[in-house]
Amino acid sequence: MPSHPLASFNFQDLLDSVEAFLFDCDGVIWKGDKLIDGVPETLDMLRSKGKKLVFVTNNSLKSRKQNAKKFQSLGISEEIFSSSFAAAMYLKVNNFPSEKKIYVIGGEGILDELQLAGFTGLGGPADGNKTVQLNQNRYFDHDKSVGAVVVGIDPYINYYKFQYGTLCIRENPGCLFIATNRDAIGHMTALQEWPGAGCMVAAICGSTQKEPVVVGKPSTFMMDFLLQKFNISPSKMCMVGDRLDTDILFGQNAGCKTLLVFSGVTSEPELKDPSNNIQPDYYTGQLSDMLKFSGA
Repeated sequence: MPSHPLASFNFQDLLDSVEAFLFDCDGVIWKGDKLIDGVPETLDMLRSKGKKLVFVTNNSLKSRKQNAKKFQSLGISEEIFSSSFAAAMYLKVNNFPSEKKIYVIGGEGILDELQLAGFTGLGGPADGNKTVQLNQNRYFDHDKSVGAVVVGIDPYINYYKFQYGTLCIRENPGCLFIATNRDAIGHMTALQEWPGAGCMVAAICGSTQKEPVVVGKPSTFMMDFLLQKFNISPSKMCMVGDRLDTDILFGQNAGCKTLLVFSGVTSEPELKDPSNNIQPDYYTGQLSDMLKFSGA
């Protein structure tokens, strides 16, 4: 099915058919720590029409608690679900043994969510300045009780972490390999795109020759949790995102309506490129276009 540009006549149809809007954050709501123009007013308009607003991000650097602080500072009060939370929930629902540890290549967000779920995490930012000496008799020791390695975006990635995670997956029997997401790039700051978690995940794939369980978008794991929590049919939801291969695919995999905005990663030429086979239901320049189409 071809995509349709969002306009006044079809926006009303979309609004009438949807009970909840799911929003990606980076590139849709903000870039870095800067809100995209018109976002607060657009969210207010949707709230005034009785719509449930949910925020779903692949960025695993922050926990739900840390994201809540960012949201409050930007004047947003809704719940946010991150891939760091999804990683902890995946372990929880799969009865990961509480006596086993989890090695983290990523940020504090993953460690915080693991702790809240009752698990013991190792690594993370604490290993950010560790180095290895590659001399002839070097033996790298690792914790044999690590039963899972979780890999997310890590601004302090290094060879030490790659070796630690690799040894756990290759040498600890049954050790799980979990990726928060495989985003190639992300808007870590307001001005530029930066390498995403996919870079770190790819490195561990290369050294272990294994593929991870992906818990963030476009995997439906997080969506299954949201559907249970909010008890809303996917057909009554609309996923709004700036990336075809994560946000839009995430919505489509779950049976949601989808809206692509061009304020982040995916551009209009990329959407309309003949080689692209991911077509959202609707597309528009940025989230605040909804205000214009609503007549607000």
